[in-house]
Amino acid sequence: MINYIINLFFPKVCAACHTLLTPNETVICTHCRHEMPLTQYYLDTKNEAVKKFYGKIEIQHASAFLYFNKKGMVQELIHNLKYKGHEEIGFILGNWYVADLKELNLEIPFDVVIPVPLHKRKFRERGYNQVTTFGKALAEGLNIAFDDTILYRKKYSKTQSKKNLLGRSENIENIFDVHFSEENQNKHFLIVDNVLTTGATLEACSRALLKIPGAKISIVCMAMANS
Repeated sequence: MINYIINLFFPKVCAACHTLLTPNETVICTHCRHEMPLTQYYLDTKNEAVKKFYGKIEIQHASAFLYFNKKGMVQELIHNLKYKGHEEIGFILGNWYVADLKELNLEIPFDVVIPVPLHKRKFRERGYNQVTTFGKALAEGLNIAFDDTILYRKKYSKTQSKKNLLGRSENIENIFDVHFSEENQNKHFLIVDNVLTTGATLEACSRALLKIPGAKISIVCMAMANS
């Protein structure tokens, strides 16, 4: 009875299209799951995500799970995750991505999942890091470590979303650094973020992590801007 009343006044809707969910659906409706624009970049070692970092930083691999189009369902998902407190979206996408990797029986070379960090001030404003649940789902599914203490943001910066390429590059230069010990050396770090656009933020994160002796870097994002 209580659940009926809750659903009556606060119905569960799809995080992508806002249609009512059936009792068997969770977070994303069946229709949106079938229509979700998957990149399948993990099948291509020279995919568009990898090319973002050519000539900039040495990485082992880069990938993104979904294509991000303005006013599309993926933008709505990321918006609900980032600004509406729907952290469960990160778990859904992370578990989905892991399931695809396991189905293909791909080799998993990573040691530690590292989320792109928020500045302490931004974390207090938002209350959570929007990529944490995605990263934790990957770490748990791939049976590797998750660590959000190694990489940190030492400077506060405003949102990147409305900046051009030059503005983004200038805005994130030297704003990340690392805390590390001997046990963090010679590790393959998998950096996770929400949307890959210019790659400037991830490049800056990679440069910071490469200060650790023997570090290797790979990158996975929930989505990539579809240019």
